Amino acid sequence: MSASLSSRKTDCETVSGKTLANGAQTAINLAAGGILTIDLAALRTNYKILAEQLRPTRAAAVVKANAYGLGIERVAPQFYAAGCRDFFVAHLGEALDLQPHIGKDAAIYVLNGLQPQTESLCADHHIVPVLNSFEQLQNWANLCKMRKRKLPALLQIDTGMSRLGLSEAELNTLLADISVLNMMDIKFIISHLACADNEQNPQNRAQLQHMQNVLQLLPDYPVAFSNSGGSFMENAYHFDLARPGIALYGGAPQENKPNPMQPVVSLQARVIQCRSVAAGTAVGYGGSYMTQTETRIATIAVGYADGLPRHLSNQGAAFYKNTRLPIIGRVSMDSITLDISALPDGTLKLGSLVELIGKHQSLEQLASDAGTISYEILTGLGQRYQRNYINDIPA
Repeated sequence: MSASLSSRKTDCETVSGKTLANGAQTAINLAAGGILTIDLAALRTNYKILAEQLRPTRAAAVVKANAYGLGIERVAPQFYAAGCRDFFVAHLGEALDLQPHIGKDAAIYVLNGLQPQTESLCADHHIVPVLNSFEQLQNWANLCKMRKRKLPALLQIDTGMSRLGLSEAELNTLLADISVLNMMDIKFIISHLACADNEQNPQNRAQLQHMQNVLQLLPDYPVAFSNSGGSFMENAYHFDLARPGIALYGGAPQENKPNPMQPVVSLQARVIQCRSVAAGTAVGYGGSYMTQTETRIATIAVGYADGLPRHLSNQGAAFYKNTRLPIIGRVSMDSITLDISALPDGTLKLGSLVELIGKHQSLEQLASDAGTISYEILTGLGQRYQRNYINDIPA
């Protein structure tokens, strides 16, 4: 891979549109409320784990939502270097952002398909849309007719998620007159598993049967079906191309099973202030927490504006080394309060770091405490962190 496909550090950094010398950048980093560390080698390893798990099925990489919030310009080259040549995004704009960061031999697919009047832009950049409806099919067919050639596309069938794709009735209508389908180059028929994170859910088998029924009607097309969870189900779900997402980023692909993926992110927050308060002291907005005994409190410089959900109020914890520090009071926009009474007095001070995601607390645990899923936590991590990318592709 050429050097242009991998972001390299220079003597300057850009912050908020301004170019800063490295000394100024160091000060900016120290001023951040927290440190988000992204292990690029773990991304490459996770892709290879999935590629081996799926073999001989080809493994794609889902890099929508700015590579799950981690930065598409830094993340996508890692998957490309690991051998990935199929990339999925949600929107055409994301596809255009991705294109400069991977090789020209890679295919980019747009899961949400195209809005009207964007078809020519998509074709001009050799991007492949997923066609989810008759309207998208007809719009793409019109462009094929105008350009007098078969343009590539993916056709999505709804096998039971009721989100995107042709329904059974719509598919039957299409099959009654396949002239529209014959105007384009359908690379894959795709669908999406709704419950693959729970291998025992009967909807998985129902969706597989639905897809197998579709293939009785359209036997000559390759299929892309499995997501992260489906990648760890039996081979019948794998077909020709799988498109894992969260597993690439270290998230657990299936519930109640050991996570086979390497962790990619760690998150630390900086302490702003420590104090001792008497028993019966209200903490935070609304006084939702009342101390029962004399309590030592640390306020850390992250909050819901940084992707730490307000549902963590009086739930969950941070860690300092092996010591759990419960969150007390409401999560604020820019700060969270912790009970640090379990630590010796003076352990934490201005600028000290506590762990929110890392060795002592997984992404899944933080998400569970917040009453949500790892996807929402990962994609919601804000732009105010000091972002450290480690273990880049060797030069």
